[in-house]
Amino acid sequence: MSVLKEGRMDLGTVHRERVTLVVDGSHFVVDPATFTAHPNTMLGRMFGPARQHNFTRPNGKGEYELTEGISASIFQVILNFYQTGVMRCPDGVSVSELREACDYLCINFNASTVKCRDLSALLHELSNDGARRKFEGFLEELVVPAMVSCAQGGERECHIVVLADDDIVDWDEEHPPPMGEEYSQILYSSKLYRFFKYIENRDVAKTLLKERGLKNIRIGIEGYPTYKEKVKRRPGGRSEVIYNYVQRPFIQLSWEKEEGKSRHVDFQCVRSKSVPNLAVPGEGGGGGAAWGGTMPTPQVDELDRLNGPDPSQLPQLSQTAANES
Repeated sequence: MSVLKEGRMDLGTVHRERVTLVVDGSHFVVDPATFTAHPNTMLGRMFGPARQHNFTRPNGKGEYELTEGISASIFQVILNFYQTGVMRCPDGVSVSELREACDYLCINFNASTVKCRDLSALLHELSNDGARRKFEGFLEELVVPAMVSCAQGGERECHIVVLADDDIVDWDEEHPPPMGEEYSQILYSSKLYRFFKYIENRDVAKTLLKERGLKNIRIGIEGYPTYKEKVKRRPGGRSEVIYNYVQRPFIQLSWEKEEGKSRHVDFQCVRSKSVPNLAVPGEGGGGGAAWGGTMPTPQVDELDRLNGPDPSQLPQLSQTAANES
């Protein structure tokens, strides 16, 4: 590799054809065959069939501009993949940014293609990949059937508790837990229970659920009652039941736009207003009811606001109708 003037880097010396890529203000002069040797990557497609059919076009200077968001130092590491099949991430280069660039450029990011001195950062990214694949299986096998069960019962949200395979739930029918756990969906899966022990895995699961269109997602650890330990008798004959609680993961989510809100006008929620300035019967002319001041603005429902006249104009319209009659 030879560094040219004005920040240009010349990669390869065998073939005559060269293309210039502009990345983060730096110019990289590359043999396009370097990219086409990896046809399943984005750059391989850009300078392969897409270029042959004029789908990939240079700018006015004949240069190909790569999208913003990829730094020159990151792209230099990526070029190592096209040359040697391995990306060697030096100190000072963010492994997470390299991962994002690989995802965008359709380059496999795994232990075979990435070598990094910072093993913690590398293993973190690999763990995220493994967690995502793992939860995709849990989602289809366990979580989706629980959500379908709630939806078929008319619910708009779902609360799922994950118990271990050997957890035993034995509630007293006369003294059940006073927390509404009977409305929770219970999943017995020690594998899913261990998966959710890590905060990072819960973050990966939450991201995946958002991508699938779910709303109001909460994933955490909570106490769940398993069996009755004892019953205390209080003065007056009232009983207090004490349950044994275990800390177990839970998933709470909804598939509606706004939790707990309907998309129609609830007429029962429209509050009426009293009219304190109505004249008492028998007062005023004619012995009938008369207005003792200005007429108040009538209470109007939301649908009336959409379909009817402006409420502020109603008194004037009423007076006009009276004069015409």
